[in-house]
Order: sequence, then C-alpha cells, then structure tokens
Amino acid sequence: MLKRLEETRLLAMCMCSDNREAFSRLAELHQQGLRRFIMNLCGGDMMLTDDLAQETFLKAWMGIRQFRGLSGFRTWLYRIAVNEYISYRRSRSNAMLNEAADAADLQISSSVDTESRADAGMDAQTMLAQLSESERTISLLFYLEEMPIKEIVKITGMAEGTVKSHLSRARKKMAGIQ
Repeated sequence: MLKRLEETRLLAMCMCSDNREAFSRLAELHQQGLRRFIMNLCGGDMMLTDDLAQETFLKAWMGIRQFRGLSGFRTWLYRIAVNEYISYRRSRSNAMLNEAADAADLQISSSVDTESRADAGMDAQTMLAQLSESERTISLLFYLEEMPIKEIVKITGMAEGTVKSHLSRARKKMAGIQ
C-alpha cells in the first residue's frame, strides 16, 4: 500500500512540474523488474536489454503527461517496453529471419542428441526459445513478473481468451507435451 501511495505522489510530481527526481525514483522502483522482463524477451542479450530499457524509460518520461491512470504505472511502462521490443523486431526483421534460419539449423543438429539433452535438462532460455514471440511475452509477464491476466491483456492489447490460449500452448511446449 505504501508503494502505491508513493508511486501516486511521484506520478503527480512528474505530471504537474516535470520533476526529474520524482521520475528517477519511479524508474528506480520499476527498473529491476522491467530490465529482467526485457532481458528475457531479448534472450539474455544485455546490450539490447540496456538499449530497450533506456528507450522505454525515455519514452515514459517524454510521455508522462499522457499517462491517464486507466491502468497502473507498471502496466503502462511494460506496454511501452513491449512496443519498443516489437519496434526493434520490425526494424531488424531481415536480420532476424537469418537468425531464425540459423537457430532452426542449430535446433535440428541439437535434436539429434536428444538423450544427452534430456540428461542435461533444458535451461530457461532454451525453453523460452521454443515459444513464439507472443507466447514468450505472455509467459514472462505471467510467470516471471507474476502479473494477473487482466494486466497482461492491457499490456499486450490481446483479448483475455487469446492470452489464456497462449499461456496454455506455452505450458504444453515447455512441458514437452506438444
């Protein structure tokens, strides 16, 4: 409750007087979770995480007066981060297609040795890599960031049923059921 009151006070200071110190405090409150989320979206690429986190906070600062409070500040911030990630993916689409082809080649070669892979177990990044972009985003928000489905709906702009079906498919893929 105290965090929510402090966040509301800081938001008011940012919106009314462009208070940079208040925004810095807001950024500090949300930085760790947001960076963790972006890092997992980016497959552990720290440089890309740094870039997208910086762009997210910059856009949040520049657009703070457009924040209407219809959702929580965290939801709004994560929506900006998702949009930044999508923009990055679009701008890098050709490079990503080449990387996807390379990843598919790697997956084929690694599937030859399924017994040793099963013995070694799959790490989180490997599990996340087998998900579609939407499934990965929703799974990270739900499991890692512990956001309720209604908040994920606001962040992604997807219908509640779509979010639930993506979660269900992701669970099956990560469990190796599919």
